[in-house]
Amino acid sequence: MKKILVANRGEIAIRVMKTAQKMGIKTVAVYSTADRNSPHVKYADEAVWIGESPSNKSYLLGNKIIEVAKALNVDAIHPGYGFLSENAEFAAEVEKNGIIFIGPKPKAIEIMGSKLAAKEAVLKYNIPMVPGVDHAIIDIEEAKVTAKKIGFPILIKASAGGGGKGMRVVDKESDFESQMNRAISEAVAAFGDGSVFIEKYVASSRHIEIQIMADSHGNVLYFFERECSIQRRHQKVIEEAPSSVLTPEIRKKMGESAVLVAKSCDYLGAGTVEFLYDENDNFYFLEMNTRLQVEHPVTEMISGVDLVELQIRIARGEALTIKQEDLKINGHAVELRVYAEDCVNDFLPSVGRLEIYQLPVGEGIRVENGFEQGMDVPIYYDPMLSKLIAYGKSREEAIEIMLKAIDKYKIEGVETTLPFGKFVFEHEAFRSGKFDTNFVKKYYSPEVIIDQKSTEAEIAALIALKQYFEDQKVLRIPN
Repeated sequence: MKKILVANRGEIAIRVMKTAQKMGIKTVAVYSTADRNSPHVKYADEAVWIGESPSNKSYLLGNKIIEVAKALNVDAIHPGYGFLSENAEFAAEVEKNGIIFIGPKPKAIEIMGSKLAAKEAVLKYNIPMVPGVDHAIIDIEEAKVTAKKIGFPILIKASAGGGGKGMRVVDKESDFESQMNRAISEAVAAFGDGSVFIEKYVASSRHIEIQIMADSHGNVLYFFERECSIQRRHQKVIEEAPSSVLTPEIRKKMGESAVLVAKSCDYLGAGTVEFLYDENDNFYFLEMNTRLQVEHPVTEMISGVDLVELQIRIARGEALTIKQEDLKINGHAVELRVYAEDCVNDFLPSVGRLEIYQLPVGEGIRVENGFEQGMDVPIYYDPMLSKLIAYGKSREEAIEIMLKAIDKYKIEGVETTLPFGKFVFEHEAFRSGKFDTNFVKKYYSPEVIIDQKSTEAEIAALIALKQYFEDQKVLRIPN
């Protein structure tokens, strides 16, 4: 494998290219009009414009990307995450054109891409699942009867969904019809498929996921867990590894269950199996993501492995040389997704120019970044600027390093999730480990951030005033 095309943009494109270059592999970037001056374009050995700014005219054009790959004699395509990373048709087309797809086989993507097909595939392995229906529903009346049988609160989920889209929690029967209609229309808009399914809503649950890696020689490993319970709109903002609540016994059970999920669809490469974990130490299979996850760095930090390197080696047909017993948890890592979002205004996207953009540096700090000072944050894509990762020998140390890193991260021109991150990492519920997926609902209010900002402004003004008076005391000698 001499040349890889990265079918993505921003921080994940650079992340993949760094490992490829470390392995002596040339890289090709693709970019849209909005991204013509982006860092990932400059970082690659070659770069090709593939279309206008909207993703459906650039990064989602699978055939165009394959054309570029063939023209430049590319050996493999790495899809990153998002865009075409979980598109079975694209994976099949890549292979059909004699190019290696760095990811699972199309069949596995297809099975795990449908939450219902995924549940069906793992059923025979006796992996616990949340009580619910085993088929897609579009008919409102049928859904209403099903919801009553399961008992409220229930969760409506898009069958083809992901990223929190087409998902609705319904607490009482009177709200069911309106929420069902919303979930269906959102699912149609996001995925072109309005089918949904219904399951019991596990109220006080934590979101735990297991990183797996499978080769073409029958080896499947699990690289421990990530805790992803701090979410807004059912989407993750903060992750950590390992979880502060899993015992070694439950960790092993979950890891072995994740391996079985991978085997159920003849999996290849990097994948993540997601579970709900309740207060009674029960866990339930949710879904499998058939790609590298945004939060993969925290796993790399505690396990000492380069997951992208393993992806590439597996795609080349190599066998995993690590054994499960070789893997050990070393230290603790936390991650904050730095989004260009206004956390005071319902986390709405914040667009504008990065007037000041300075990354934090220091021991235990890692930043996966896709932007530079002076760049505009485009409106066309996910608003994530970077991922801020902190690593320490203990959870407490990792949190303290993260708080210092947040303070050192200087961004002006757009609102970001940095203040929200600071709020979470300072909060007693997070620090004690006693939290669940309702953290934002229970503890967070925009007023806290507003008060924090005004206090910081007051302190800054007082420091400036003190400095002014100090300066006045200094004897000035005229020239």
